[in-house]
Amino acid sequence: MQLKKLVDENTNALRDLKKADEPAPVGNYNQRKEEEEKLLLKLSQQLQKLVLALDQDNTTKKSSVDKHHQKGPQSEDENEEENESEDEESSEEKDSEEAEDDDDEEDKLLDDPNVKECIAVGNFDAQQEGDLTFTKGEILFIHDKKADGWWVAENSRGERGLVPRTYLAVHKEDDESPEQSEEQVEVVDETADGTEIKKRTDSHWSALRRAITENDTVEVLTTIGAVPAGFRLSTLFQLLEEGNQFRASHFLQPELTPSQLAFKDLVWDAEKDTISPRPTRVSLIVTLCGCKMIPLPGVSIQVLSRHVRFCLFDGNRVLSNIHTVRATWQPKAPQTWSFSPKVTGILPSLLDGDCFVRSNSLAADIGLLFELGITYIRNSTGERGELSCGWAFLKLFTSNGMPVPAKMYELPLNGGTPCERGVEVDPSISRRAGSGVFQQFMALKKQPVLLLKLRALSVQSKDILYLLPETLIGSMCYSHLLLFYRQILGDALLKDRASLQSTDLICNPILATFPQLVDQPDLMDALRSAWADRERTLKRSEKRDAEFLKSLFVLVYHDSVFPLLHSTLLPPYKWAEEESEALRWKVIADFLRKSRENDGALQYLLAAENTHTAFDISELAYDFLGEARDDDSNV
Repeated sequence: MQLKKLVDENTNALRDLKKADEPAPVGNYNQRKEEEEKLLLKLSQQLQKLVLALDQDNTTKKSSVDKHHQKGPQSEDENEEENESEDEESSEEKDSEEAEDDDDEEDKLLDDPNVKECIAVGNFDAQQEGDLTFTKGEILFIHDKKADGWWVAENSRGERGLVPRTYLAVHKEDDESPEQSEEQVEVVDETADGTEIKKRTDSHWSALRRAITENDTVEVLTTIGAVPAGFRLSTLFQLLEEGNQFRASHFLQPELTPSQLAFKDLVWDAEKDTISPRPTRVSLIVTLCGCKMIPLPGVSIQVLSRHVRFCLFDGNRVLSNIHTVRATWQPKAPQTWSFSPKVTGILPSLLDGDCFVRSNSLAADIGLLFELGITYIRNSTGERGELSCGWAFLKLFTSNGMPVPAKMYELPLNGGTPCERGVEVDPSISRRAGSGVFQQFMALKKQPVLLLKLRALSVQSKDILYLLPETLIGSMCYSHLLLFYRQILGDALLKDRASLQSTDLICNPILATFPQLVDQPDLMDALRSAWADRERTLKRSEKRDAEFLKSLFVLVYHDSVFPLLHSTLLPPYKWAEEESEALRWKVIADFLRKSRENDGALQYLLAAENTHTAFDISELAYDFLGEARDDDSNV
């Protein structure tokens, strides 16, 4: 009776509830309210039946007790019959409890991510595009057990689609005949409590169960509503964390030929007394323009950085370094990301949306893989991580081998990882959409997209980019600094070496330390700033003298960023740590200011208050055999 009273109170409270009372916007409010009222009504009816059954049982027991007092002791036969009936009831209760335990074990086994083969226990017709129709008894292979209860499955004909978990059971190879299995499993389009299977909702109970058993970070965040169901751990960030293989510092090194007796992408032009320009199959500029309708994370996590990581990709593997551009956003439009904001002074390279892309790969399916990501910290646990907010792929060549046109592109974002297909970033958008054309059009407008522009190289850009490594992605704002490094590298390896067969270490601090700068954007900005200040003082004739510019670059490098690399005042570079970034920039700005005031860094280096870390002379030597990349004809 108390349970029924509580259910009635909840029903009355639900009827009085209005949409304005909700703390956050709720889609399909009226429909959800009606569904909840039906469930409460059904529960109330079941409790009422249970109350009547208990009353009837109590009445029966009371009458039997009265008869016992009136007639006196029962005969032995009647006592034996009562004992047998009680034994039958207890055995039935025991059997029901064992059946419930078996069902719980079956559910746990079904939710096990290692269990891939399932059997359909009922007929299902696709409700919308992307669903997979199947019949009772059909064997399905599960590719992805999603948190919302709709799993990615494949049938024996190779067709893929979404299927509801409630229609599946674990397939056992030693299953009985279809006739016997049909007797054991009776399935209709209803759940255990009699409610019909409805279209997908935002229920996270299956995800909650998996999150508890697997302790998966993304599943936990999805379950508590912190992120949409299409978010995943960042694939490109994990590759960056594995080592230097996908960093710009690795691809900046010269590449050896298969014989390892010469350099593949560094050739000397004796006539011009410098390295030769090398056009590549892919040479273009990508301008990131913005992102729209990016889902907002919940209040339980704090976003430290919004950014786009991209690289060259052929559908199977990454072919270049992974370049990162940080996005900015306004509180009035938090779902819109922008790049290259207007700032006072030089634009930080980390915010620069103009990027160059070079590659000589012959892969037919080569393209650009973009991954939108956020770096976050959980407010409750302090746990840090990086999530992918969606990804997009832009193929750079058509089916007949022609380059795609240079124009503006609006790329819809996919959820999941680049290895998954048919996953939405925020599935709730499609679920809430109606079946009408206008409603579908409005739902399409709410899908997240990435805006970018492909641009052909200008003559000035070709003069710089054609001298860079054959495979590299970077920011256009520091491409001229990469050119100086390549020219100095060419002089050291191809011009000034006593013998081309010599493998001796080359004492050159710039060659030894410059690759470290490429992976630290704030130090690259410091070098850009120092070079821009010095370049403004040059005469027109000096700007046309390549040898003079190289020698001046060496002086600027030693007076700006080189001392900072060994300074104890400069904290290590850490991604998306606001305090560390602010402290680093303060140290860098103070050093550059004193270097300008004292016309060089010598006085700063000799000051007693400025300490530097100890280093070995080998750290200032360039070992080109140890740093050079092996030939990879596929990249």
